[in-house]
Amino acid sequence: MDRAGRAGRRPRGAAARALAVAVVVAALAPACTRPGPSPSPSPSPSVSVSVSAAPSATVTPRPPDFVVLTDVDPRIRTDIRYATTHNFVGRPVAGYPEPLCLLTRRAAEALRRVQGAALARGRSLKVYDCYRPRRAADDFVSWARQPGEQQMKAEFYPRVAKSKLFDEGYIGAPTAHSRGSTVDLTLVDVPTPTQAPYAPGQPLVSCTAPRGQRFGDSSVDMGTGFDCFDPLAHTDSAGITGTARDNRRLLRQLMTDGGFVNYDREWWHYRYRDEPWPDTYFDVPVARTSVPGG
Repeated sequence: MDRAGRAGRRPRGAAARALAVAVVVAALAPACTRPGPSPSPSPSPSVSVSVSAAPSATVTPRPPDFVVLTDVDPRIRTDIRYATTHNFVGRPVAGYPEPLCLLTRRAAEALRRVQGAALARGRSLKVYDCYRPRRAADDFVSWARQPGEQQMKAEFYPRVAKSKLFDEGYIGAPTAHSRGSTVDLTLVDVPTPTQAPYAPGQPLVSCTAPRGQRFGDSSVDMGTGFDCFDPLAHTDSAGITGTARDNRRLLRQLMTDGGFVNYDREWWHYRYRDEPWPDTYFDVPVARTSVPGG
């Protein structure tokens, strides 16, 4: 859930920024007609482009070079939480009509290489979220400003006040996910154990609880569940030891070797360093029809 995810990005000149504006205008109309919320101070520099779409536009153009990850590598598992009710808002998120992982082709190909390295270690990748539309980030911000909407607190942010989610970096906009080269993921064993489905209304257990007590995710033990808004989810948290610490380190090694950069407050969050659209935030829905040939 990082802010803009810009750490380590090379500076770009005026020409690149002009190109980014042109791409946003072409790619976001008409879905991004509303102004985005003012982001809280970001842990790294951020540039946001405000665009007014042409009133006559009726079709949202597909982003260039986006692909469905499982078309590139069907061996990678998927568990797209924001298309379901099992996430921190407790309902499907705006912009997720299909449970798909969309990525730029460059990031998807890099992830395919990481998957090969993971399989050589007896593990597989499992993705929770990939490209995230701007409307989804706006949905998160809107949710965070509604103090009464806390039905999933007991699992996802049991020890952090909802009013602190902005200040502590768990919720923010814009997000690197909207640029199409950022992924939330974990490791699973091979063969992968069956994951029990989430039943809306079932008793919630803290994401910081021991692995055998919290939601039965098929992930190897990472010390917390996915989207756990808690200091224990920080990648190098001193409170995570033993097997969970080793698993986090293995994931970071595999992803770093593959060209990805971790967001240090979330063990699951990685941005492809050589992302093709570092200044562009897309807003087409997560659906096969949003990619070329889809």
